[in-house]
Amino acid sequence: MADTHTKEIDEISGVETTGHEWDGLKELNNPLPRWWLYMTYACIVWAIGYWIVYPSWPLVSSYATGVLGDSQRANALAAYDAGMAERAQIGETLVNASLDEIQSTQSLLEFAMANGRAAFGDNCAACHGSGATGAIGYPNLQDDQWIWGGSLDEIHTTLQYGVRSGHDEARIGDMPAFGADGLLDKEQIRQVANYVGEKAGLEPEEGVDLAAGETVYLDNCAACHGEDLKGMREVGSPNLLARNYLYGKSIDAIVAQVTDSRNGVMPAWSTRLDPATVKSLAVYVHALGGGE
Repeated sequence: MADTHTKEIDEISGVETTGHEWDGLKELNNPLPRWWLYMTYACIVWAIGYWIVYPSWPLVSSYATGVLGDSQRANALAAYDAGMAERAQIGETLVNASLDEIQSTQSLLEFAMANGRAAFGDNCAACHGSGATGAIGYPNLQDDQWIWGGSLDEIHTTLQYGVRSGHDEARIGDMPAFGADGLLDKEQIRQVANYVGEKAGLEPEEGVDLAAGETVYLDNCAACHGEDLKGMREVGSPNLLARNYLYGKSIDAIVAQVTDSRNGVMPAWSTRLDPATVKSLAVYVHALGGGE
């Protein structure tokens, strides 16, 4: 069959057209630049060589390992294993060192701070906040009010065994629910709340008998919080003259706590984290500024 296509040459460029036209615009049949073609051919050759030399083609249950047998995955795993071995070695040194030795040894301190910061973000920030400033019901770790003590050893002990965590060595200091258990009536609770609040710098409510509140306090609260209201760390009773209260500092908040006490729980981290990480957390928390 005879070729019925007639070549059409563009008058301006002198290049043959493809026969395609859109709104009066005709497509020119320009050949691809030679440099572009050479680059394409070179890439094809390079790809074939890469497939042969390096791992590439997937197989049924594995993959072609290539002539060199190189594997970025294997290299990454080897680097990971080397890093974990180094970390384990430093961690073992950390476990065997005392807390004071960790603080006085720069290399151990740097590792403990970095490790503790990461562990805090993963395990503690959910309750205490990323900045460790706490919230209602969760202690502020940056102030100097520590129910169980803020020394390095005391923080480490609290981290290890927790508070009301169920661990045999856990910190336990439960406060009675004086209202819910019928130990005090509403008037007595209001009186003792105003007495404590007034001593702590709050404005007492009008018409409340503060002397009666003092009597209620001495009869029911002083055994744990002390006659001076400064608390006793041995039994986990907070200082009632402190600037901040764990569950809010107001007359109503005190009434609520005395009526139906809230006894928070902190996990025993020794059952969840390795000893090196628990020590690192103690060092990190102590360094936040609130440690004693």
